[in-house]
Amino acid sequence: MQLVIAEKPSVAMSIAKVIGATHREKGYVQGNGYLVSWCIGHLVELADPSAYGEYGNWRYEDLPIIPDPFQYVVKKQEQFEVLKKLMHDPKIDTIVCATDAGREGELIFRYVYMMADCHKPFKRLWISSMEDDAIKEGFMSLKDGHLYDHLYVSALCRAKADWLVGINATRLFSTLYHQLLNVGRVQTPTLYMIVQRDNEIKNFIPKKTYVVRVSCGDFEVRSDPFENIYEARQYASQCQQSNVVCTNMKEEIKTINPPKLFDLTSLQREANRLFSLTAQQTLDTAQSLYEKKLITYPRTDSQFLTDDMDASIKTLVTRLNGLFPFLRGCSASPDIQRVLNSKKVSDHHAIIPTEQIFKLSMADLNQKEKNILILIGTRLIMAVNDPLRYEARSGIFTCAGKELKASGRSILDSGFKMIEQSFKKYLKSELSEDPIDRNKEESQILPKIVAGQVFEVTGARVTEHISSPPRPYTEDTLLSGMERAGNEDMNDDVERKGLGTPATRAAIIEKLVHSGFVQRKRKQLLPTQDGIDLISVIPEKLTSPKLTAEWENELSRIARGEASETVFMSGIIRMTTDLVHAYTPSMASEAFMNREKKKREVIGVCPRCGSEVYESERSFYCSNRDCKFAMWKNDYFFKNKRKKFTKTIARSLLNKGYVDVKGLYSDKTRKTYDARIVLDVSGTGKVKYNLDFNKE
Repeated sequence: MQLVIAEKPSVAMSIAKVIGATHREKGYVQGNGYLVSWCIGHLVELADPSAYGEYGNWRYEDLPIIPDPFQYVVKKQEQFEVLKKLMHDPKIDTIVCATDAGREGELIFRYVYMMADCHKPFKRLWISSMEDDAIKEGFMSLKDGHLYDHLYVSALCRAKADWLVGINATRLFSTLYHQLLNVGRVQTPTLYMIVQRDNEIKNFIPKKTYVVRVSCGDFEVRSDPFENIYEARQYASQCQQSNVVCTNMKEEIKTINPPKLFDLTSLQREANRLFSLTAQQTLDTAQSLYEKKLITYPRTDSQFLTDDMDASIKTLVTRLNGLFPFLRGCSASPDIQRVLNSKKVSDHHAIIPTEQIFKLSMADLNQKEKNILILIGTRLIMAVNDPLRYEARSGIFTCAGKELKASGRSILDSGFKMIEQSFKKYLKSELSEDPIDRNKEESQILPKIVAGQVFEVTGARVTEHISSPPRPYTEDTLLSGMERAGNEDMNDDVERKGLGTPATRAAIIEKLVHSGFVQRKRKQLLPTQDGIDLISVIPEKLTSPKLTAEWENELSRIARGEASETVFMSGIIRMTTDLVHAYTPSMASEAFMNREKKKREVIGVCPRCGSEVYESERSFYCSNRDCKFAMWKNDYFFKNKRKKFTKTIARSLLNKGYVDVKGLYSDKTRKTYDARIVLDVSGTGKVKYNLDFNKE
């Protein structure tokens, strides 16, 4: 009997249905010679430092923390016990790893396999679609699980490297600067990019320039920018008294190829641009569509399909053209070869719809799912369509002793643009506002002109132009930046990964937002003061996209069996140790700490250690980390008496030891009363509050 272990219950149920396991049990289903269970995501993870005993408190003296060996913790004990029992069941002779076919999915299964102390042989189900036929075919071609050992090792190296750098750097800078400063090997360089862009915007100095535009009847020629408006006006006046002469004209036929198929990053970018979805929302929606068998595996970094998909894709494209009403009239002969390239497909091919799309009603999907599914289907049709062909004309002219330029183009064949325009018209009717068109360009139609031709000037004007600062990052542009970060420092023969992977970038952005380092303002991603302050004290080594991009590429080499995990981890340990030794308490930035004190209002003095007490969103807390004194705003004492724990109450308690309060509520009498609340810090744990009715 075989035990199949999926990553999520929903995926397990889809697999179980196909292979005939239909009898429900607690934590698994069985039937037809199979038991099918699940991990519920990351069921096992690397343990926190507190699990090692001596690292419960955050102390500089304990750094660096280098576990040997690493310990692991079970996150959901009940389901783990189900899996462990099934793994050791004598009836089970083989285990099938059916977690998501990628680096993280491999790690999820191996953690459970290791923690359960299982030594039974296991096989690997590796599929890119949850369609019934794909699952059946996958089970007919199960691979030996150990063929993916290198992938597992790379995933384990990634997890350990993240742990070492994240834990040690976070504790290092938090203890140095006496506040929580979360540091991560990918999130910190990403935050750096956002802070740097913010600095560029704040320090930007606008510059005015002036362009002279000379009309020649049916077209217009333009001067190079003038920095002085009086010179521009003088030249415009001179042009009014002169003719325009063409000195050179260039004509050429140009093409713009259709866009590539979606990988996860490009899908997230387009969904953010068109629908204002965050990267995480797009990933969650795509995962939902995948589990409903409507699209192929979403966590992919490939924008091509394998060569053997020729016939199936041709059929799929033909049927999609008839499915989407906005494509009626956009007939074309698809060029399937344009999207086929097995050499450019790694673990999974590009994201495309499955045949299941023709069996559902769009009414069964929520709006996000509907938008993403139609977006993916339309991209496939565009990708196999004809290129846009146009005739480009550019000319050089002279007038009043200076050189002028003009350009224009005329469309010869709209190609894929016809599909794109139909899609945008559909979106205009679906969305409350027009989708942004980043490729929109106003271009005049330039008539046939030959060198030496002379034109009469019919008008001349000066237009003012003010240089614009860089735009704040959106998730679209940030994902693009993360994808390209550090690539210029990579060798040509190294696969370029940028910051993070397609599957992790969304989570990195969400973590920065939830940690309070970045805030969303409509589509914009802006750094908070905490984010700016963090980057101001973190060394370049941890903010450099170059370093993290190199790590991702090295992990990819480990996954292919081309690099040593021992060498990689030794380098991580050495870097972590050097970092701790390079930054000591005496080096902590006094300016940073002074800025923190100014930024935070002092509420009072801690009754236990005498340090300053600050206010946070949830509490009034002691600035001395070792003290741990805190008065929580949601304390039951105040909630029970229906009295908001205000800053005024906190000040009085800290400075006088008591506060006189009116309107306290009594559960017993259901009336309000006045009393003195006395702060009690006699214990070492949570503070207490007592009522004193004998106040003077």
